[in-house]
Amino acid sequence: MTFRITGLSAENFAPYFGQSDDVLAAQGIVRTVVTGKPGFPCRITLEDAEPGETVLLLNHASHDVATPYRSAYAIYVREGAMQAADYVDEIPPVMSGRPLALRLFDTDGMLVGAELVLDGAVKPGLERALARSDVAYIDVHNAAHGCFAARVRRS
Repeated sequence: MTFRITGLSAENFAPYFGQSDDVLAAQGIVRTVVTGKPGFPCRITLEDAEPGETVLLLNHASHDVATPYRSAYAIYVREGAMQAADYVDEIPPVMSGRPLALRLFDTDGMLVGAELVLDGAVKPGLERALARSDVAYIDVHNAAHGCFAARVRRS
């Protein structure tokens, strides 16, 4: 089963890049200097940011649907990231070494299944889920912290 994993569009976050800490704080956004790797997964590039880089911590509606499964939570984006990652039949670096939750949704945005996968089992988990005819897309979340990692669709 061919699948595509894409990062979030940088256009959604570019207006925040370079803003003062006060302007960001007024919008509930925190600028942070990365202190270690891993630990600051960018949702645009789908890589962990490097120590010394700045990231923005902000709330993001990852599953913005009119169902009980609407979801929003904190994510990191690299300040200045301009190109969304695009992976076909490959697992992005940000999904390695972390336990992940796969949330399976139908075309109406209703949850039809879920699976916990560990490092090395991500690709088979995605392929199993996408083999189901009732699954339209998968939202991947970090299992421990619960934050959105990326959306997966058939390619």
